[in-house]
Amino acid sequence: MADNMFSELSRIIEQVGKDKGIDKQIVIDAVIQGMLVAARKKWGTYRDIEAQYNEESGEVELYEFKEVVKDEDFVDEEVELKLSDALELDPDAQIGDSMGNKLDSSDLGRIAAQTAKQIITQKVRDAERDIIFNEFEQRKGEIASGIARRVERGAIVVDLGRTEAYIPPREQIPGEQYKPGDRLQGYIADVRQTTRGPQIIMSRADERYLMKLFEMEVPEIYDGIVQIMAAAREPGQRAKIAVQSKDPSVDPVGACVGMKGSRVQNIVQELRGEKIDIVNWEEDSTKFVCNALAPAEISKVFVDEANKTMEVVVPDHQLSLAIGRKGQNVRLAAKLSGWKLDIVSESSSSQRTAEAIFNLMLLPGMTETLAQSIYQSGFNSIQALAEADFEDITNIPGYETEEKAQKLISDASELIEKYKAEGKELPTITKAAPGGEVVASGLSAKSQAEERLKEELEQLKTQEMSAETQEKKTEEEIATKTD
Repeated sequence: MADNMFSELSRIIEQVGKDKGIDKQIVIDAVIQGMLVAARKKWGTYRDIEAQYNEESGEVELYEFKEVVKDEDFVDEEVELKLSDALELDPDAQIGDSMGNKLDSSDLGRIAAQTAKQIITQKVRDAERDIIFNEFEQRKGEIASGIARRVERGAIVVDLGRTEAYIPPREQIPGEQYKPGDRLQGYIADVRQTTRGPQIIMSRADERYLMKLFEMEVPEIYDGIVQIMAAAREPGQRAKIAVQSKDPSVDPVGACVGMKGSRVQNIVQELRGEKIDIVNWEEDSTKFVCNALAPAEISKVFVDEANKTMEVVVPDHQLSLAIGRKGQNVRLAAKLSGWKLDIVSESSSSQRTAEAIFNLMLLPGMTETLAQSIYQSGFNSIQALAEADFEDITNIPGYETEEKAQKLISDASELIEKYKAEGKELPTITKAAPGGEVVASGLSAKSQAEERLKEELEQLKTQEMSAETQEKKTEEEIATKTD
């Protein structure tokens, strides 16, 4: 068996390299290492044995090297060679030289040959794994297609030809089911090298899969005329994608939609009916958020740059549309834009504004204009002013100087302390009883008092009328009894 194993190595090396796509030198190195392990197993690890591949003969040759020593110093024939014996082999031999002697590989025997075969097989398998890993490492970020083979712990195993890929449950589109033999495609999200070989992770739920599908379907994106700036998905339900065009003559949304929606429909079919909103990307964050919330109409937007949040005001009848089913529309818009979004109706916004302006106008010398300016700068209460940083106050129009900014903070703190010392809470805005409407934004404290007085007078008048009516009714009842 040893003769069969080590004969015709040249032909075997060529064949393995061709079939497996492995570099010939890698196979040769594997054979050399296998032979060397087999030789050491037979003759011992302490002996100095080397293996070399002979290109001409197509064989792996084994050589044992021994150190030349004086005859009188000779101790171990396994690693040493007497000078007298060395001179017979080579007249130029000197003490300290290392002389090689070719060994007969046919003496290795069956067990040693089997060991060499195992090592060679393992080395070739490792090389094959490296090739597959490197191939798919370069393909990371691309779309691959294969055949569904089986399901392991919820993960779909996909046959890609030379290897298998896995689509974990979290990377699958909810509700999708595949039978063995079904063809499917996915995005190569990750490639890992494990002890069992390369592990390829595919995804059908990744936003990058959606972007890649558009790149494949829309020539303008592939050519770089139209760019995908951002994408957000709730796999199997809805997605949003933001695009912009480098060519003013090319409409990015129209290019992605295609004639009669043909391009986007092909992608929708691949994603099993997932609805896709295509919006124009804008450098202005406010405009972009408005686009992202489409088809809802936006009334106004309040921006908090520091916390990267926006309060988006929409007409009352548009509130449910802006939020979307179970909050889906606003979640996708927030993910697409990268901003935290708070959707409020116009009536709620008016109420908030009225409450904030009323609260701020409790400060001494505060006017409606200044209160509006403070509110629009992001401060909606006296408490917020009292806790604010000095630098932030100087950014409010009308309070740019150090003296005015400091006084505003001081007034706010003193007013809070005053009410606290009296055991009272800061007054809040009043809702007028008739019709249940909220008092208008910016209403002065004087107007508030007048409204309250008017309301109390009305109540008093009503009570007096009720008393007169009751008295008249009583008199009539007494007269009736008398008659």
